[in-house]
This record gives sequence, structure tokens and C-alpha cells, in this order.
Amino acid sequence: MTTINQTKYSKDLANKKLFVEREFDAPVAKVWRAWTESSLLDQWWAPLPWKTETKKMDFREGGRWLYAMLGPEGERHWCFMNFDKIVPQKNYSGKDGFCDEKGNINKDFPVMYWDTEFIDQGATTLVKVQVRFDSVEDLNKIVEMGFQEGFAAAHGNLDEVLSSQN
Repeated sequence: MTTINQTKYSKDLANKKLFVEREFDAPVAKVWRAWTESSLLDQWWAPLPWKTETKKMDFREGGRWLYAMLGPEGERHWCFMNFDKIVPQKNYSGKDGFCDEKGNINKDFPVMYWDTEFIDQGATTLVKVQVRFDSVEDLNKIVEMGFQEGFAAAHGNLDEVLSSQN
């Protein structure tokens, strides 16, 4: 019998933070790879029917992931993640946001500061994401844009990717 894991959200408006927790039915090494290798990220990061396409991935401290979210009508929204700190199979943090195809930040959208933690639970992995914003308004704007629904849907995609790998 397969358990359906749920993505859980909570907010700390006083500190302008959004918290995300999700358990995955795979060991930490496998989950880490899925969150840090572009060939795997491209398979799950966008909620269907959207897709993710990496232009460049340099997963190291000081590196950057530049990618596009491709919509079913041909829409293309560019995004980036600048990696600040990486502790393999434990944690990574960085600055995330929308940009143009060259990576120039789109100031019409909020910037987010991600801290992503991977907790080894043997056969499963708990991923805890803390997203900090510059203002409560920025946090609310991202939530209103459908962040929670989209990220939960992407996690469902990740479940499929993880179950299809050896």
C-alpha cells in the first residue's frame, strides 16, 4: 500500500517566512540528486502541464541555476537560483526569483531566500524549506500567484520521478 505524502505549509508573518515540509519515499542521496541535478529537476520542478527547461546549472557555492518554466500555451517564464551555501545531502540555501533569459532579475516579482534542509530518515527523506521574503507583501504576492498549489503539484511529480529510478 502506498502512502500519499502531503506538502505542509505554515507562515511566520512577523519574520516574513513561509515554511514547507514534505516527506519523500526515497533515501536522502536519491532525493538530494533530484533537487540538485538539472536533468532530474527538469522532470519535476514545474507543476503539470508546465515543464522546466534548464539553460545552465552550476550547483556549487556561488553558482547559479538558470531555467525557464514552459507553459502549455508556449509561455516562457525565466527563473534563477543563486546558491550561497551547500552542505551535501544536508542543506543548501540561496536567492531565488524571476528574471530574463540572461538572468537579469525581474523586479516586478519578489525575490525569495531559500534554505532547504534534507533530513535522512532511512528509507524516507524529510525536506524542510524555509523561504524568507523582504516583506509580508512579497510573501503574500507569491502565495497569491499559486506558489503553494504549484509546489505541492511539483512534489507529486517528484514522487513519480523517485519511484521510476533504481
